[in-house]
Amino acid sequence: MRKLISHTILTLDGIGTIDEVAGTIIELRGGEAGEDFFRRVADEDAMLLGRTTYEEWAEYWPTSTNEPFASHINTVPKFVVSRSLEAVPWGEHGNATLVAGDLADAIADLKEQPGGNIGVHGSLTLVEGLLQADLLDEMRLEIYPVLAGKGARLFHDQPAPKRLRLADSLIASNGVAVLTYARAT
Repeated sequence: MRKLISHTILTLDGIGTIDEVAGTIIELRGGEAGEDFFRRVADEDAMLLGRTTYEEWAEYWPTSTNEPFASHINTVPKFVVSRSLEAVPWGEHGNATLVAGDLADAIADLKEQPGGNIGVHGSLTLVEGLLQADLLDEMRLEIYPVLAGKGARLFHDQPAPKRLRLADSLIASNGVAVLTYARAT
């Protein structure tokens, strides 16, 4: 069965939207943290995106030459979770697939298909929902030594406590912490 793995960039103060500090994060993502990210993404052959991330990324990535991620994201199948979108085009690369209806059933179907890992990128609301529904196999957090001050947070009011176990960690020489959590067994 395929794994569903989220990749989330966070600032030290827990902000998951990085607009205000994007330049600093891009600079810090080079080196060890970036190498680790691209090594893990190479194991993914599909991507799951929430509506907001899809709308932001569909404007940029289909024509981007920002490698190696542009080649990856433009060639793997993309699945977009949305209750409001009717179509999910991806420029000249064709369309993504719209995931509508019951999220748990859709994710179960995706995970049963042959292939590698399914990456969830950005999509803070989706990641929080997947975690609460016990649909995420791993949660990978890249925590940057930057304070954003304001912006969207990954976690809001949680309906139930969750216990996770640390599956892997990397502390880069520039202070970026990459923590991978899996479901507690």
